[in-house]
Amino acid sequence: MTTLLAAGITFLALWIVVPFLLAMARLFGLYAIVQERTARVYVLFGKVAGVLSEPGLHFLLFEIGPAAFIVNFFGKCYVLDLRLDQEYRRSEPVNSEEGAPMGIGIWYEMWISDPVAYLFKNTDPRGSLRANVSNATVRCLSNMPLADMLQTRHQMSQTVRTEVSPQSQAWGYQLGSVYIRKVHFRDAEMIRQIEEKVVNRLRQVTAAIRQAGANQVSVIASSAENQASVEFAKAAAIRPSTLGQALREIAQQPTVAAALFDILETQKLLASDARLTLLAAGPDSRVLADLLAGTSAPPKPAA
Repeated sequence: MTTLLAAGITFLALWIVVPFLLAMARLFGLYAIVQERTARVYVLFGKVAGVLSEPGLHFLLFEIGPAAFIVNFFGKCYVLDLRLDQEYRRSEPVNSEEGAPMGIGIWYEMWISDPVAYLFKNTDPRGSLRANVSNATVRCLSNMPLADMLQTRHQMSQTVRTEVSPQSQAWGYQLGSVYIRKVHFRDAEMIRQIEEKVVNRLRQVTAAIRQAGANQVSVIASSAENQASVEFAKAAAIRPSTLGQALREIAQQPTVAAALFDILETQKLLASDARLTLLAAGPDSRVLADLLAGTSAPPKPAA
């Protein structure tokens, strides 16, 4: 029973009594806990009694004095978020130097640097910063050459940041990085015309590439035909010399030369359309040849 009683008392003390006592201590301003990246601004009777921006446990009596005991009853405590925030503005309307309607998408970071100025110098610091960034973008980036607007995004980002930073600091906002993320045309008809020009240019380039390839192929083919013609001409020029040299070497052996010419003569006879009469060798072959020659038909006239 003693153990159960002690456990019950401990449970009540840890889960009910201690949280109640701590809540009463905070209510009467004995201490306050500041979370990471937050700030507390205590206002009493229309005046700022104290600002706590360092995270941790703070004893209000040492921070804001005796007003800590009544600030929660007669004053107000503002808890501000000091974390880094960001926003993106889409298609801010500007005109280039050439008169082209352009849209600029700008991204920027900001955080609260002065809690008091953030609370009391502007009723809507975030909205004012948004409007200031938009106005600075339109005012500083209008009438720029179209080529610079499409190429110098870093320089444009620095221009907008330099223009906006002093005013944002006066409102308690610290402007961080500013970056121009997108530059585009806003006129649909202009976009269509640019697309047509790009397509036509691509067609021209493609046709030029094809023509250059055809011309290169023609040059290569002409060069090959020229080289082949030169080689054939060289072969035709040296053919008689080569053939004469071969015949000269064959003529040095009479038996081989006679056999060669007999073969050539026989090939010519076989390749021609002449009628052949074979006679047996003997003493009467000459008389038979004369008789056949006398009775043969006259040759056909040439066409």
